[in-house]
Amino acid sequence: MIRKAQTSEIQKIMTITRACALVMSAEGIHQWNEEYPNTKAFEQDVSRGELFVLLSNDEMIGCITISKFKDQEYDAIEWLSPDQNNIYIHRLAVHPNFQGQGYARQLMDFAEELAKSQHCTSIRLDTFSQNHRNQRFYEARGYVRLGDIHFPKQSEFPFHCYEKLL
Repeated sequence: MIRKAQTSEIQKIMTITRACALVMSAEGIHQWNEEYPNTKAFEQDVSRGELFVLLSNDEMIGCITISKFKDQEYDAIEWLSPDQNNIYIHRLAVHPNFQGQGYARQLMDFAEELAKSQHCTSIRLDTFSQNHRNQRFYEARGYVRLGDIHFPKQSEFPFHCYEKLL
């Protein structure tokens, strides 16, 4: 089941993202760190009604932010569609104990259906240039890589931006 997150669940969400960060770091993927994702970002997501959690047998195992807000870092990208009615995906995470079971696909299916129901033009996202598994995942779903942005507090390496027209 996927539903909107509550403020009281942010610490559990942080536990999931920290577990993901540890696994990624062990694999040489230094995408997330003590700076990001952070409680403040998730609090803002909840206040906007944009943070969703994935439950399996009443246990929270994943999350995704589905936002209408365009971060200024994205201004450098030449998108496929105009900046009008787009959805932005952030902070998709599935606890490492549940990875490889289709839960990320389930979260993205949910996001895409939500975007379609809101008559959005496209879905936009970024993924770390060193995270090749994520790149294959999004490309297999029809997302097109358009350019790179940087988040210096996270990494010296760029993040690839993707868009899928709906």
